[in-house]
Amino acid sequence: MSFCRNSSTTTSAAADGGGGDPITAIHPDIIQTHILNRLDGATLASTSCASSQFLALCGDDQLWRNICNSTWPSTTHPRVLRAISAFPSAHRSFYSDAFPSTHHPHPKEARLSETPELISAVDIYCHDRLIYSKVLETETVSNWFSSFPLSLELLDPKEMVPTPLKFEDAAAEEQLRVSWILIDPNNKRAVNVASHKAVESRMHWLNGDVQLRYATVSAGGLAQCAVVVTCGGKEGGELHVKEVKMQVEDMEGKTLSGKDSLEILQAAMEGPRRRIDSKREKQVYESFLRKKVKFREDEQRWEKGLDMICILVGLSIFFAIWIFFLWR
Repeated sequence: MSFCRNSSTTTSAAADGGGGDPITAIHPDIIQTHILNRLDGATLASTSCASSQFLALCGDDQLWRNICNSTWPSTTHPRVLRAISAFPSAHRSFYSDAFPSTHHPHPKEARLSETPELISAVDIYCHDRLIYSKVLETETVSNWFSSFPLSLELLDPKEMVPTPLKFEDAAAEEQLRVSWILIDPNNKRAVNVASHKAVESRMHWLNGDVQLRYATVSAGGLAQCAVVVTCGGKEGGELHVKEVKMQVEDMEGKTLSGKDSLEILQAAMEGPRRRIDSKREKQVYESFLRKKVKFREDEQRWEKGLDMICILVGLSIFFAIWIFFLWR
């Protein structure tokens, strides 16, 4: 989301020939308590461009804190609050980072910034009603984190989250929504790695579990940040969430190590943003899947070609030896 950086001229008087008072004549406390606190984030950002006075009024951190807390209840957690307070413009900067969708830029040379931890602020909604919220803290300095595949598990073993949906409800992918915001407190940046809606839905052939994928494409279309939600239940009963995990996958479908994942995640944090568009997110993901299939086909052709070369080389050596002994 882009914010207005240059204020416009002060709002003029009413267009009835000056018969009405300009809004700037209203006391700032009234504007904040009766107007600005009723706006959502996008509208508040637009309002800040109306005049220099509105730019100052809309910059009040309490307004943005209320918006962040209502949009993502996990941001009320003390650890998240401390991290956000260090952002350049506190909650306004955080909202600007976390609300829009990421735009996958072309891959650049890796520039890994030092950070001791990542904070995950996660909220799960059903019918736009919050059903679960949690904050995870993940250290990023150990050899274990750097070397092993990164998979952040939200739920504890055997923990389940009930939903008001029936197990037979085929609209789970439309009704369930996940927000997974990763915060880098050291570099004061954040990014929401989950797509606004599920970009893929699969049913396990054996146990009937439904797996929903909320993914954003990163690294110039060469990797995906995936939040995978597994739902289960019994026929006639309610659908419940039994597993939620976040991981970064490459074109081969492999989960990347912590070090490689951190490079991609930090690039996403530093990269551009765009307006939320669920249809566009799904199109980008489907394009990623097509590239993934082509990558596998090219890899298989290369492996077959390499096998053929090895066979020819082996045959050539065999005949060379055979001819050598034949003419001795």
